[in-house]
Amino acid sequence: MGSSSDKNSPPPLPEPLRVGVADSHTHLDMQGRSVEEAIAVAASVGVDTLVQVGCDLAGSRWAADTAALHRSVHAAVALHPNEAPRIVHGDADGWSRQGAREAGGLAALDSALVEIDRLAQLPQVKGVGETGLDYFRTGVEGKGAQEYSFRAHIEIAKRHGKALVIHDRDAHQDVLRVLKEEGAPERTVFHCYSGDAEIAQVCARAGYFMSFAGTVTFKNAQNLRDAVAVAPSKLLLVETDAPFLTPAPHRGRPNAPYLIPLTVRAMAAVRGVDEDTLATALAANTARAFDY
Repeated sequence: MGSSSDKNSPPPLPEPLRVGVADSHTHLDMQGRSVEEAIAVAASVGVDTLVQVGCDLAGSRWAADTAALHRSVHAAVALHPNEAPRIVHGDADGWSRQGAREAGGLAALDSALVEIDRLAQLPQVKGVGETGLDYFRTGVEGKGAQEYSFRAHIEIAKRHGKALVIHDRDAHQDVLRVLKEEGAPERTVFHCYSGDAEIAQVCARAGYFMSFAGTVTFKNAQNLRDAVAVAPSKLLLVETDAPFLTPAPHRGRPNAPYLIPLTVRAMAAVRGVDEDTLATALAANTARAFDY
């Protein structure tokens, strides 16, 4: 049995992929390595491109600055769904549009969205996200701020011709509803896809990309494997969402882009294809989704 310290130590390097792929969603600013080291270690196992994703103003600025310095890194910028209620109301649960207007909270959110709009214009920024809806811990009032912010991000993505990167937690139907009402951007990515096969078919008909994380390797995630099985190969992406969602057999330990091969191999097994074939598709799809 391993010691408790093993849970805090980086997992070993997996066998390298023969065909290079991209990590379509990672948070290098939350990981223990320097950016340069993270890029090098990932490249050593065939993960040659990283999409660095912002969740607030500071993280979005950092993502844009980092992508400007490294050719293999692209940025996505946004206010995370849970960030909108915090800006408006001081927490992630409560939001009243009238109360927010009176307190200046909505003005603060609008001001933050102006900065996201500015960052989205930069050439190294390839996506607007992660945005969307997260109902996991959000009260009824907080949902209003999230939807207001989500709609604004959709408009920013469309106006600048950038991919929309969606965070969808326990909110599938409302996310799909808002996308339909607003009109989704040409390139829309469901990050850390969390639906089932039925939702995957809805996304497929709409042409939405579905990005799968290490959760697809979890024993209790048959719904995700079912979705992987039915999703069109041209709409599949792979990601880490590192440092979160470390794939099996290292669940609970720190995640990083170099662990992408474990998820690629799990997806290939589900689809009954060899990993080179899947990796080729994943690489092409990510480049098409983020237009790089």
